[in-house]
Amino acid sequence: MPLNTVANIPDPDGFYAELIAAHEGLSDDESVALNARLILLLANHIGDRSVLREALAEARRRDG
Repeated sequence: MPLNTVANIPDPDGFYAELIAAHEGLSDDESVALNARLILLLANHIGDRSVLREALAEARRRDG
């Protein structure tokens, strides 16, 4: 299964708002820890190392 980089989330703006809200009231360190836990949860859900490897490479390539 190749990495899907095409928009695939219904209501992406709504999800972004939820993501930002999850960080409300957190310190910078707590926010970084939340992101790390979220990444690990989603990586576990995906479970395919080749897809995860591709995602890591793509994330490093992207600006911003």
